[in-house]
Amino acid sequence: MSWLPLAGIKVVDFSALIPGPFTSAILADLGADVIKVEPPRGDSGRSLLPAVAHAINRNKRSIALDLKHAEVKPVIERLARWCDIVIESNRPGVSTRLGIDYASLSMLNPGLIYCSLSGFGQNGPWRDKPGHDIGYVGASGGLSYPGSWLGKPARSSIPIADMQGGSFGAIAILAALHERDRSGRGAELDLSLYEAGLFCAAMRHGIAEHTDARAHIWPVNDLFETADGSMLILGIVEQHFWDNFRAAVRDLAPALMDPKFDTDPSRRKHGDELSRLLKQLFLKKTAKQWHELLEPLDVPAELPLTPAEASRTGYAEARETVVEVGGERHVLFPLWVDGHRGGALRRGTPALNADGAAILRELGFAQDQAQRILGSAAAAR
Repeated sequence: MSWLPLAGIKVVDFSALIPGPFTSAILADLGADVIKVEPPRGDSGRSLLPAVAHAINRNKRSIALDLKHAEVKPVIERLARWCDIVIESNRPGVSTRLGIDYASLSMLNPGLIYCSLSGFGQNGPWRDKPGHDIGYVGASGGLSYPGSWLGKPARSSIPIADMQGGSFGAIAILAALHERDRSGRGAELDLSLYEAGLFCAAMRHGIAEHTDARAHIWPVNDLFETADGSMLILGIVEQHFWDNFRAAVRDLAPALMDPKFDTDPSRRKHGDELSRLLKQLFLKKTAKQWHELLEPLDVPAELPLTPAEASRTGYAEARETVVEVGGERHVLFPLWVDGHRGGALRRGTPALNADGAAILRELGFAQDQAQRILGSAAAAR
């Protein structure tokens, strides 16, 4: 039994790349009917980030439209009346030029919830700056401090501002839907990816002028190289886990029994020495050997897996984390509800314009009109 609380909610997604499509992917997983409106050559993410585009556009329908063509204006008008939500991720001003801005569409649908995701928001001195995730994360404080005790700041492979910003977009849209139920009014939502990064950085590090650069990390909560060149993740924070770990390695690392490593404050005080000792220790066994030793002793230790490996674990199978449809495997929205898996994979990732003709029929266009509209997009490729 699938949990699809957004069934009946209709979304038109004009966005591209990651943040907006990530927002609409969450809504689609939870049951919303999402129409992905793509330019004639498709969302640029299809070529720049094919794996990402494949993952975050499941459960959607695709139509390719040349928004600059006069023939398309009636389609936009009907889509605006049809939907509850519009998502766009153009740089400020572009949507107005294309005629898909909030002012234009809300005149057709006063209850419309319109979410713009942009680098630096729709107003302010940075609104016209170009950018991508690494810039938003770095400029907002997310690259100021290290993630490892003896390491330097480093970026993650996961685009934090893009995906967290997309998550915030979904949260804001759901809040606006709730408000609309009470007031009957739509809303114009302006979400800045830079601010999404700043929000996360401030929640993690605070915004005091003088901050301990290591306050958020522990020398015993880190990634360590092992004898086979692999890595082991040691996730110790609480004292009882440290006690369990120490007991497990007592004979292998007598130096760790020194009283100066007994308490967390003392481990932090001597963190550089402790980190180096741990690095030497973990080189004595392979990652698999360490994992087999520590896991049964209630020590938080993990092997770093690729997403493909993680998707095939016993955990993924037991929790129904991965679902297949039409030969495509996708990881579902991470939630169980009332003992059942939340969300559902109702359809795979659409090819460009795979649903164009069907969508136009649904909107009431005659076959000859639909052919002209779709033909204008084909001609622009």
